[in-house]
Amino acid sequence: MHRTYLLTTGGTIEKVYSEQSGAVVNRAAKLDRYLRMLRLPDTEIRSIYLMNKDSLEMTDADRVEVRDRVAEIVSEGAPVVISHGTDTMVETGLFLEQAFPQLKAPLILTGAMTPLGFEGSDGLQNLTESLLAARLLSPGVYVVMHGQVFPVGKVRKDKDRATFVSK
Repeated sequence: MHRTYLLTTGGTIEKVYSEQSGAVVNRAAKLDRYLRMLRLPDTEIRSIYLMNKDSLEMTDADRVEVRDRVAEIVSEGAPVVISHGTDTMVETGLFLEQAFPQLKAPLILTGAMTPLGFEGSDGLQNLTESLLAARLLSPGVYVVMHGQVFPVGKVRKDKDRATFVSK
């Protein structure tokens, strides 16, 4: 059985529509519901809910919390996938790359431009691709989005194209 950890921090991938405010907001973790839809016969996913924030609201203290939780896991040598908002995903990834220069497994950040459950959402695709990448990539910190894998130091978000590109 192959074990992968999934740390959830929120971001667009986990947003929902609020009828009360008429806005798309972070309320509660929902990735486990989507994981149950996937066929992963030889994979054990251990989900860890950390926070549910838009990445523009993430603070340095939040990044330290992510780092500390990753530190508890990396000694196991299991890959880690982090769901994260796309606006500051690279910033968090660079912080983690500096914190863990000698990883034994890949550390992958992923998210979505459109929330899970919304028509046209890229969330399930990105989550699925990240879980596969966690099994195939060498140790390091990566961003996995839209069928592409980027080392975290060589990627940026292209807001005009609503995707990530090499820098």
